[in-house]
Amino acid sequence: MHLVSLAITDFRNLASTAIELDPEGTTVITGLNGAGKTSLLEAAAYLATLQSFRGSPKEALVRRGAERAILRAETRKGDRTLTIEAEILATGRARTQVNRQVVRRRVDLHEALLVTVFSPEDIGVVRSGPADRRRFLDETLAVVDPKAARSAEEVEKVLRQRAALLRGSGRTLRAEAADTLDVWDLRLDDSGTRLVEAREQLVERLAPSVTEHYARLAGRRTDVGMSYGRSWTGPLLAALGAARDKDVQRGVSTVGPHRDELELTLAGLPSRTHASQGEQRSLALALQLAAHQLATERLGTAPVLLLDDVFSELDPLRSRALLEGLPPGQVLLTTAQPAPPEVVADRVYAMAEGGHVEAMGGVP
Repeated sequence: MHLVSLAITDFRNLASTAIELDPEGTTVITGLNGAGKTSLLEAAAYLATLQSFRGSPKEALVRRGAERAILRAETRKGDRTLTIEAEILATGRARTQVNRQVVRRRVDLHEALLVTVFSPEDIGVVRSGPADRRRFLDETLAVVDPKAARSAEEVEKVLRQRAALLRGSGRTLRAEAADTLDVWDLRLDDSGTRLVEAREQLVERLAPSVTEHYARLAGRRTDVGMSYGRSWTGPLLAALGAARDKDVQRGVSTVGPHRDELELTLAGLPSRTHASQGEQRSLALALQLAAHQLATERLGTAPVLLLDDVFSELDPLRSRALLEGLPPGQVLLTTAQPAPPEVVADRVYAMAEGGHVEAMGGVP
């Protein structure tokens, strides 16, 4: 699976941009900061995930003054050519199609495009709160385990409905609302348990690979710990029942997959509070490399790799280690400075303000 072409209109700060990619090698986008390089990668990732890897709301993706953003990509899988089209409205629901068929869920895009994103913000997986680590697990599951991805979507839907019911209860749960809450609790018990079991299995699969990648990135072997902590004990349905009074009083769901934590440690100490910035960055890269490696093994081919100016944050040792840890596959890379000498660019585009691109050919 690879990207053939990408066309963007009125997305972020890009008025109109179109590129063709090398099918198996590396395509490089150069340009000054602010030209829109990251926005281009964000557009490509959106077509695979239906969301911004920067965590931005969809209305923020439409260029200022425009009513809608239009994204279009052609992808190739074996002998099939697929067309993904997305319309993101400044106000209203976004729409996405694959070969003119409406996409209703992220998993519907699996046959058309899969991506792995590396960006300087990845350090948030280590440095920020539990939500970033849960997001990392769920985004990895979305690529390697479609069934778990469907459970994650169901959990998100149930939690929204449950939260609306709790907020509307006014701290007093009437009989009819209690019956409705029972229904949502049953659904959350089912989908939430399946999601958390998939997360726990994923952590077990990733842990050895993370340790190996971290050793190469950091230049030394260190005990890397990964453990998944549930926010409840026993069956989830029983925990929801025990927490019901508290949930009604607070108007929020206090237990469930959305409250769980992925604990990361280096040499037995919490990496979030005790690791240096260099150690945190190496661990974040090791997590992404392990996820990309697992996806490649499970799918039989590497997802399209999107590298967003990652080398500006890395010293030569870590840059080489990152490149050495990547399986062969299609790469779309942005940079504001010369890429490491190990990067062989098959196609190069120079981007100017507003998204105008000019093909520069390939460079060694």
